[in-house]
Amino acid sequence: METDGAETRPASATNGSTAAVGLAAFLLTLTIVRTAHPFGDNPTKSALFIMGMTAGAIFMVDLLWHKVHRRGSTSIDFCHDDPSWGRSFIKLFGLLGSLGFVAFLYWLLPEYHGTFYDRYYAMLRLILPPWLLLALPYFYLVDRHMPEPQDGYWQMGSLVTFHWQDADRWVVGQHLLGWLVKGFFLPLMFISMCNDIGKFSVVDMTTLSSFKLWFDFLFDFFYFIDVGLVSVGYLMSLRLTDTHLRSAEPTMLGWTVALVCYEPFWSLFGRQYLAYETDFKWGEWLWNSPLLYGLWGSVILVLTAIYVWATVSFGARFSNLTHRGIITSGPYRWTKHPAYIAKNLSWWMISIPFMGNSSPDEILRHCLLLLGLNAIYLVRAKTEEWHLSRDAGYVRYAMWIDQHGLFRFLLHLPVLNRLAFRQTDFS
Repeated sequence: METDGAETRPASATNGSTAAVGLAAFLLTLTIVRTAHPFGDNPTKSALFIMGMTAGAIFMVDLLWHKVHRRGSTSIDFCHDDPSWGRSFIKLFGLLGSLGFVAFLYWLLPEYHGTFYDRYYAMLRLILPPWLLLALPYFYLVDRHMPEPQDGYWQMGSLVTFHWQDADRWVVGQHLLGWLVKGFFLPLMFISMCNDIGKFSVVDMTTLSSFKLWFDFLFDFFYFIDVGLVSVGYLMSLRLTDTHLRSAEPTMLGWTVALVCYEPFWSLFGRQYLAYETDFKWGEWLWNSPLLYGLWGSVILVLTAIYVWATVSFGARFSNLTHRGIITSGPYRWTKHPAYIAKNLSWWMISIPFMGNSSPDEILRHCLLLLGLNAIYLVRAKTEEWHLSRDAGYVRYAMWIDQHGLFRFLLHLPVLNRLAFRQTDFS
């Protein structure tokens, strides 16, 4: 908790020390993979090793130091002890039903039949057997200390064991939406991580002898850190570590504006209707001005670093379209959407649609297209706020940001004032 006069910023679900340890563990294990090659040229096992060590370091700090397992948000009370193998088996059936739901979609949809997903399926074959073996004792341990044990897995288990009258449709729907998020985003992020491991494991740092080479390396490396830690977040969703799903985005609008930003939907929509990029990039524009080239590129790297810092701040809690704890640390102490702001600003600096050798109307057209993409992220931000505002903790945080945030002066602008967070919007 930090104090600003009489006002207090709400505590973050992930402490800054946890995030720092997670990043350090990620970089350390990546160094081991680069130098010792414990898994040879197998990027799937290397990625799992990095993710496992990173998650282990995060959970060690969270459990031993911050005692996250004792938070009320876990719905676990260790003073309560009501063991039940019956409930635990129902939750195991709920887990199997959840996996079956995602597996059915993978079987049904042609998108998931291509070779692009081979490494993801290889990862599943490695982790599913031990995961399922540990699931029952884990459910038993956690369930016995839950005063209200009828969680999403129990509701799903009641459904798949044909006790439909015991299942809460809303809870089951939220549970399946959370698994749909995991099933969609985890393969994309994990495969990107595997591809990046193959690239960065062979980089010779001694060859980076110019700003351009360092820029290319750092820009890609920052995004590698991002997809790596995001993969940890999607895979490690546990009630005991308080990284479990609280709720999933309930609106079609929220899902639409989020999914359109990712493959395969971006290829179907974005590249057809929001193709804002031109052949004239910032490097070509400033190549003959070394000082400006270095300054412009440095700002792009800073914006990208802020974007990744936002991801790091989640620890093992990152997930699109879900609520898994309110983050108020890192760059979130200054604004509610640091990742979106940094990413969208970097796109303007990278693509420079306002420059080029084309006609003024073409320049205007590309600027308007990028503004269209910016508008999608603005709607993403608003739908996330509407979703998270169901949590009173987020309402307090958003109101604190409106009063103390880095961009609070923008609230004096009429248009942005209308878009600002208002407690009455959610009461």
